[in-house]
Formats: sequence, structure tokens, C-alpha cells
Amino acid sequence: MVGSLPQTLSAPAAVEPARGSSDIHRTIAAFRRRVGLIGGVALLVLSAVVIFTFQQTPRYTATAELILDPQKQHVANINEVMSDLGTDSTAIDTEVQILKSRSLAERVVAEQKLDQDPEFNPSLQPTGPLANLLSLGRKASPINGEIRNHAVTRREHQGVVDRVMADVTARRLALTYVIQLSFTSVSPAKAATLANAFANGYLIQQLDAKFDATRQANEWLNGKVADLRQQVSDAETAVEQYKIANNLMSANGQSLTEQEISTLDQQLAQTRAQQAEQEARLDTAKSQLARGSTGEDVGEAMTSPVIQTLQAQRAAQTQKIADLEGRYGERNPELLKAKRELADVDVQMKSEIQRIISGLEAQTQVARQRTASMEASVALSKGALVGNNRASIRLNELTRNADSAKTLYESLLNRFKETSASQGLEQSDARVVSLAKVPDAPSYPKKGSNFAIGLIIALAAGFGAAFLAEALDSGIATAEDVERFLDVAYLGSIPSLGSTLERSTIGAAPAPSKIIDFVVEKPLSSFSEAFRNLRASVLFSKVGREVQVIVITSSLPGEGKTTTSIAMARTMALAGGRVVLVDCDLRQRGINRMLATESTVGLLEVLNGAATLDEALVHDTHSDAMVLPLARASHTPKDVFGTEAMRRLLTELRRRFDTVVIDTAPVLAVADTRVLASLADVVVLLVRWRKTARKAAEASLKLLTSVNAYVAGAAMSQVDLRAQARYGYGDPGYYYRSYKKYYTQ
Repeated sequence: MVGSLPQTLSAPAAVEPARGSSDIHRTIAAFRRRVGLIGGVALLVLSAVVIFTFQQTPRYTATAELILDPQKQHVANINEVMSDLGTDSTAIDTEVQILKSRSLAERVVAEQKLDQDPEFNPSLQPTGPLANLLSLGRKASPINGEIRNHAVTRREHQGVVDRVMADVTARRLALTYVIQLSFTSVSPAKAATLANAFANGYLIQQLDAKFDATRQANEWLNGKVADLRQQVSDAETAVEQYKIANNLMSANGQSLTEQEISTLDQQLAQTRAQQAEQEARLDTAKSQLARGSTGEDVGEAMTSPVIQTLQAQRAAQTQKIADLEGRYGERNPELLKAKRELADVDVQMKSEIQRIISGLEAQTQVARQRTASMEASVALSKGALVGNNRASIRLNELTRNADSAKTLYESLLNRFKETSASQGLEQSDARVVSLAKVPDAPSYPKKGSNFAIGLIIALAAGFGAAFLAEALDSGIATAEDVERFLDVAYLGSIPSLGSTLERSTIGAAPAPSKIIDFVVEKPLSSFSEAFRNLRASVLFSKVGREVQVIVITSSLPGEGKTTTSIAMARTMALAGGRVVLVDCDLRQRGINRMLATESTVGLLEVLNGAATLDEALVHDTHSDAMVLPLARASHTPKDVFGTEAMRRLLTELRRRFDTVVIDTAPVLAVADTRVLASLADVVVLLVRWRKTARKAAEASLKLLTSVNAYVAGAAMSQVDLRAQARYGYGDPGYYYRSYKKYYTQ
């Protein structure tokens, strides 16, 4: 591109400052270059919407408002028989659906004779040549005074009901109890009349349903109450007879056996407590004696008067023995007598303690016998209770049956009284808040909304078409496309000459065959600068290595390789270099045609030894470059460029010239190009701006790589700089308007 730097000298980030920003600007640029397509598609869609809107028949919508009243007052509590309308959202939504139900629509159709209305019955609409004239009658209806005698079939009637249902709408107003009922028709008066007809029909339908429900409830309850009365009497009689037969009499809610068991359980508990106490006293005494006690510390002994007396005597006798021992010695008769008396006291105490222990054992035995007797009585009573309980299973069943029959009887009796009292007092669950009025303006078509939506759709369609066109665009248009899709360096862009000239001077531009002269005649033009940029990119494509032999090729014919080869050679020659341009396109001989020269000897004659190099070289008077053309009458051998002669020729050209520019045939068309590419220092692949398919360029690069050719990069040819300035952010051509003032043309 004009003004760009060689890609080998600058990182891609220098062209694209930020990925996110680049994507945004690239998208904007894509829409800018597709502005014509966007505008055309959008205008087409918007026009279609406008035409469609104005062709529609105006329709009018009238709205009536109803309120569902959950606070009605009832003379009798009819809710016990038939519940009123609920106040939750589900109940209200259900009523909304009822307003749009088929049964209500059929009621309105019958009342208003809508099956005789041409608007709802297409069979009554006029047909034939006078249809357009008579179509004015479509707005007439039985409501407006027109009544037609027409035998309506069942199928026609169902179709009328379907059309009426399609024209009625009902919706809840926010979270209130108010329902808006609307009807749409071609006639404003008809819309209001039918909206009110639906509202009134809904109220009448509710009342009819309640009248029928109350009547049916009275009839059913009357017969049911009589049946239940007899069932209650029979059930209660069966309960009493069973009690008498199975001795299940009771007092205070308990049977006699249960009361007896309760008393015996209390007595048994007391007896067991007494037994436990006696056994504890006996066990304690025996335990004390087993530990070596004399029995004096046994509880019963300590409270015994006899033991207390004997203890006093023993203490006195012990005192006496102590005195006698201290006074007379142990052999004193009085002392021996006192000791015998002490032994007698001890014997009496043991005998008394033994008697106390025997008494405790007797008391314990009595307590045990009393407990056993009481337990036997309780067991006997419980056995009787088990029999009673078994009999009570059937009694409970009979009792439940009697209670259930009685409860159901009382409930239905109360309901029968209430329904009898409330018959004729039914109220509708809703009331009309506002009757529908004749609308002043049509509700359809909504021109403002249609135009707004149409504009949105038109813009969406326009941008969608732009997206689609962009997606289907498989050409290469920017430097970023070269690096992203081809994965090679971007060498520069060769503009089309017309896009570099001012619009006022386009008519004075040279003919296509003389475009190559422009680089010589206008060396300060942007067109010439593009080739100088390409020259710099190519010569510096191999860092640290000299580039002499340059092969210029393309994927397909018509991509500007011959023009680029000539202009490149002239640009290098004008810069003071020794340049030779070699025409290696054996089939097209494009250099001869563009330079308008014909030679008797050329490249092939040099290779086969029929002429020397000096004899074949032609001087380009415009730039002092040398040209090695192809002679017209040259015979083309099967293998030209893979010979040793071609290698010797390239060696000689390297020695005599600074740069050798080789114009070749397209890579995909001719195999010779790959042979030459393997002999060159660098290969320049030209891709025509927005024309060369990416797949073709990728295939060419793959073929060149397969012969180990060094591809310096790709350059875009025939670029429209004005369009490129709108094409994509990040491409050097995007800034062409900013720097084009530096060029004379």
C-alpha cells in the first residue's frame, strides 16, 4: 500500500494497535463499504412494510371492563353448597379464559345473529366483477340494520364462531380484579356492541350456571337427607343392642371392668410397697448378723423394750465384774457368780434377737402372700377386660358407622336448609365496570408501530445483508487478511491508477497499455510510490542477505504480475540500479505486448545457444533498464528452466546486473513457475484486491513451498484506494486520505 513500510521491518502490531479496537473498527469499516447494500435492502424492506400497512383494512377495537367481586353479601351461606369465585391469580386467569371460551362465543353469535353477517360469514361476501364495489357492504351487519336470510350450514356456523373467537381478547389488568374485554371489527359500532354483548353474556352465563347448580343441589340433598336419616337410626340401634349383648355397660365413659382394674392396680401397688419394705428390713437384719453382729444393732432390736432392759442389766453386771476384779481378784466367788449372771443376760439377749428375726420373717411371708393374692385378682380382671376389648372392636366399628352417618346427615341437613333458603338469591361473581364505547380511531393497522418496527426490521435486514455479503466475500482486501489467511508477510499494495488520480483528471489518464509509463512520467505520484515501497519490502525481505533474483508471480491470470514486473524494474532502474527484466511467461509474452517491442532473438535463443545474451537484451529507453524478451518465432522446448543453461544464464545475469526481475506465468496454471521460484532469491506473490480467492492463494503458496522457494510475502494489486480507505481499520490504505496530499497525483 502507498506509504506502507516493509512488513519485515515492522511488527504486525504496528499496523493493528489493539485486537479489540481493530475488530470494532474493522466491523465499522465493513459496514461503511457496504453502505449502499445496507441502504438498498433497508429501503426495500421499509417500502414493503409501508405498502403492506396502507393496504390493510382498518379495524376498530372497543373495550369493556368487568370486575370480579369477591366481597358479595349472601343472605344464606351458599358457599357451603357451591363456592364462590376464588381471589387467587389462577381463578382470575381461569375467568379470563372463560371470556374467550367457545360456549360464550356461540351464545353471542346466536343472540346477535352473526352467522348472517358477511364479516364473519365469508359465504355472504360478494364475489365476481362487482366484488370491489359491493365490498363496502362488508361493514354492514345485522347490528347495523342489515339482516340476510341465509341458511347457514353447521360447518359455516363453526367457522363463524372461530372468527368471532379470533376477534375477542380478554386480559387481566395488572394485578387487579379488573378484566378488560375487547372486540375488534371493521365497524366501530359493531366492535362496541359485540364487546358489550360478550360482557353481558358472561354475566348471564354465570347466573345460569348458579341457578342450575342450586336447583340440582336441592334435588340431590332432599333425597340424600331422607336416606341418611334412616341410616343414622339403624346405626345407633345396632350400637346399643351390641353393648347389652356383650356386657359392655359403662359409667363415666369407662366400662365396669376398667374401673375394677383401676382400683385393684392401686391396691396391688400398695401391697407390693409393703412387701418390699418387709423384705428390706429382714434382709438388713440378716446381713448385720452375717457380718458378726450380736444383734443389738438390728433395727427391731434397738426399739425392743426387752432388749433395752437386758442391755441395762448387762451394763450393770459388767460394771459389777469390773469392781470385783479390781477388789478381790479373779478367783473370788462373788466375781464368778457375777460372770455367770452376765452370761445368762447374754443368752437372754440372743434368744430375744432370734425371736425378733423370726417375727420379721413371718411378716415378710404375710406380705408376699398378700401381694400374690392381689396379683391373681388383677390378672383375673384383666382377662375379663381382654374379652371386653375383643368385643369392643366390633362395638367401635358400629359406633364409628353411627357417628359418620350422623355427621353426614347433620351436614347435608344444614346444606339443604341453606340451599332452600338461597334459591332465587344467586348473584354473579362479576359486574360490568365500564361498557364499551364506539372507538374513534382504528386500532389496526398501527401505522406508527408498523413504521417503527419496519424501520428496525429494515435496518436489521440491511445489516444482515451486509454481514452475509461480508461472509461470502472470500477475497483478500487488507494487509491483515494477507497475514491472517496466507500466513506470509505483507509486502505492499499496488493501486489501480484510476483510484490515485483526482476525479477531474481521470479522463486524462493514460490508456491501460501505457499505465507502466506512469511510474516514469509521474515519479512523485502515489502510484509510483507504491512500487518504491514494494521494492524496499522485497530487497530487505532477507535480513543480512543480498536479494538479486526476484520472481514475480500470481495464482491466476489477470492479477497484474506483468505490469508489476515492468513497473518494478523501471522503478529500480530509476533509482540508479542495474536492472534486467526477464520475460519467462512462454505462453503470453506479456512484456513484449506491453512494451510494444518485437525481437528476432530472445530468452529461448540464448538458452539454446542460437544467440548471445548481448544480442538478445533490449534497452528500455524510459528507464535504462534492460529487457530479455521472448522472440515471436521462438520454438518452446519441453524443459526450458530446469536446464543447466538456465542456471548458467542466471549466474551471468547476477554478475552483470544488480537486480534480476523475472515475470512468470501463474503458479496454478504452469509448472515452469515453480522451477524458476526454486532458482530465485525471493518470490513475490501478487493477489488481486478482493478478486483472488483465498483458497487459490493458499494453494499457490503450498506449491511454492513444496519446491523450497523462498516466498518474501504477498502484495495486493489493483487496489482501489478510495474504497480501501473505507475498508478496514489497521490497513495502511485506511489512512490514505490523510497522507495523499504528499503526492502530486
